[in-house]
Amino acid sequence: MEHTYRLVISCPDRVGIVAKVSNFLSTYNGWITEASHHSDTQTGWFFMRHEIKASSIPFGLDQFRTAFEPIAREFGMNWHIADSARPKKVVLMCSKESHCVADLLHRWHSREINAEIVAVISNHEDLRRMVEWHEIPYHHIPVSRDNRDEAFGEIEGLIEGYDTDVVVLARYMQILPASLCEKFAGKVINIHHSFLPSFAGARPYHQAYSRGVKLIGATCHYVTQDLDEGPIIEQDVIRISHSDSIEDMVRLGKDVEKNVLARGLRSHIEDRVITYENKTVVFN
Repeated sequence: MEHTYRLVISCPDRVGIVAKVSNFLSTYNGWITEASHHSDTQTGWFFMRHEIKASSIPFGLDQFRTAFEPIAREFGMNWHIADSARPKKVVLMCSKESHCVADLLHRWHSREINAEIVAVISNHEDLRRMVEWHEIPYHHIPVSRDNRDEAFGEIEGLIEGYDTDVVVLARYMQILPASLCEKFAGKVINIHHSFLPSFAGARPYHQAYSRGVKLIGATCHYVTQDLDEGPIIEQDVIRISHSDSIEDMVRLGKDVEKNVLARGLRSHIEDRVITYENKTVVFN
């Protein structure tokens, strides 16, 4: 993969933003390999993402930030620049179901995902052997009503200790405390089936089967204090029919969950997602 810098910007929309940024890059002989723009007419905000050949810029990221800061102030930009050569550090969290964790480990092992999975945290021991086969640390932290605060304090310490860039709830069946959601806002990704809110609670596929649903799917989103209502990163659906059994629905549901989660994670680690209000712009 070509070494690039990813410049990601959101700001109030006005004339001249693209011209100003392009002129800045041109001044330093910056070679743009990918450019994406979006203007939201409802909110009056502008979003952009540029990938720039790192070898074409005569300085590193610190000097880039210093040189670009006057433009950012002029346009009131929220912005950051990332180096594609620095893989983001990922912590996976799971419970007993293996399909999402196994899929992400395979994609990481085969280098489909440019990230460093630094650890897996689980409230059960079930997936330890699979994770440790990949030579990744596995932390078993049981969570109960009696030790909830202590357990999530330990989890928070691990996330900080690994200098984590993004936490992925790969079918982790515990609700994160509000304090953790706030502290790591925009850095925790979750996956859930598409039956919410219609079929909440236990055995959602059984409920959906009884209602004769024709579509099943999954949603990948950022975690907030509002359960399963954070900004959506990725979604997909699969059509089913009356001939599909509950077991078929579960199998197809797992397929779409792991694919949606992988795409959502990829978008995040490639700096393709910009969050504003409770929505996202995803440049794919």
